[in-house]
Amino acid sequence: MGKSKKSIHLVAAARPNFMKIAPLYLALKDQDWADPKIVHTGQHYDVNMSEDFFKDLGMPAPQVHLGVGSGSHAEQTGHTLIAYEKVLLEQRPDLVVVVGDVNATVAAALAAAKLGLKVAHLEAGLRSFDRTMPEEINRVVTDALADLLWTPSADGDANLAREGVGGQVRRVGNIMIDSLELMRPQIEKLQPADDLRRIKEPYGVVTLHRPLNVDDPAKLGLICETLASVSQTMPLIFSVHPRTRKRLEDGGLFDSLANRPGLHLSEPLSYLPFMSLLWRSSVVITDSGGLQEETTYLRIPCFTLRPNTERPITIEQGSNRLCTPEELGALVAESLESPRPEKPLPELWDGKTAARVVESIKAFLRQN
Repeated sequence: MGKSKKSIHLVAAARPNFMKIAPLYLALKDQDWADPKIVHTGQHYDVNMSEDFFKDLGMPAPQVHLGVGSGSHAEQTGHTLIAYEKVLLEQRPDLVVVVGDVNATVAAALAAAKLGLKVAHLEAGLRSFDRTMPEEINRVVTDALADLLWTPSADGDANLAREGVGGQVRRVGNIMIDSLELMRPQIEKLQPADDLRRIKEPYGVVTLHRPLNVDDPAKLGLICETLASVSQTMPLIFSVHPRTRKRLEDGGLFDSLANRPGLHLSEPLSYLPFMSLLWRSSVVITDSGGLQEETTYLRIPCFTLRPNTERPITIEQGSNRLCTPEELGALVAESLESPRPEKPLPELWDGKTAARVVESIKAFLRQN
């Protein structure tokens, strides 16, 4: 590769992105040929949703901060595209790594591709086949632009082959598991915060943020009724996303939920405190993508309030189940009476994905 180090941008925007770039950053910084830089677009600007995550995951402060902030899909995408293009024109990295499926993912990929820079997509090939999801549009466009596509599972390979993408496809496994294993010692020894310590096991963890569930007042009201009902038989810890909190407050639902004795509403938690709660939980109720994977690895029953998932392997080989709010109560009750599933873990979900990605980058940059 020559004597000069290769400049590699790792672009992060939202909480799941941080967990995906951490193991890769730590693996790359130990390479004598690599100069990794963290680019934080600023899509999540709440301290618990961003800066604390870098500390928890052992990463330095981002070397580049775009300060994009919140806004509509078009605003976030456009602002990221404009701000990141300026950085790319100045720095011209040898490789831009984008992760996941948020607006910054597709914006950064587009900015780099239009300048003739090489783009790699970590967590490529995932598909829900639901174009009403903004994330699905981001996935499809990013994969069409990428020169190097790292998939977490065989279904990702098959989806990319079907679409005829032009980039190199490499199955590397699930980088989220690397983060989990990287932080396992701290997660296992961390005690819950004082306000959560009194909650006795078994308990469930709840996260909700997708427009499908929180933007429709009637749907959100039904979900709240279901959570209130479930909490009568099992304590629930609801880590409330800022978007969801606003919708709950706008609909007059927040105070009634907060007053339920079995429901414990918390601010968004940074990675270590959240994973500590998740580690000890008996059930997870979510619409998140990453939690479907983490619960599969930990073999915790997960009920995903969505009609589809871009991670079907979590259903086929994991403990994840798609469901409606109407089905949720009975499914949670059933799971508490059943032993945890003991299915084998998906291939390459072994905590060594970052090492495989580093070798892939090294080979790719040697060729290009």
